[in-house]
Amino acid sequence: MKKRIFGYELVIDLYGCDKKMISSKEKLQEYVDKLCKLIKMKKYGKTLLPYFGEKKNFTKGYSLVQLIETSSITGHFSEFWRTAYINIFSCKKYNYELAKKFTHQFFKANGIKAKFIIR
Repeated sequence: MKKRIFGYELVIDLYGCDKKMISSKEKLQEYVDKLCKLIKMKKYGKTLLPYFGEKKNFTKGYSLVQLIETSSITGHFSEFWRTAYINIFSCKKYNYELAKKFTHQFFKANGIKAKFIIR
């Protein structure tokens, strides 16, 4: 039986991020807008950018969800740890190396761990 590919997922963990970048709703929106343009994904609806988890320093921060016509981009950001956890999933192929490099540079991260998965 031939394996069918459903989609492509890039999982990115960033460390030592610029705190101004991960704690700004405007910068997070800019990231999503530029990323979608860069990897040629069409946004579906508005970007969700809630800020929550404020009862504890290590849980507070933004999360983002951007539906795209071929799936979604999600992210979770910790101001306390200066980390970002981003997933880019699409059933349409995209340049994951370009997405990884852009994401690393955009958040001015000191370190990155990334994995590309074909599902």
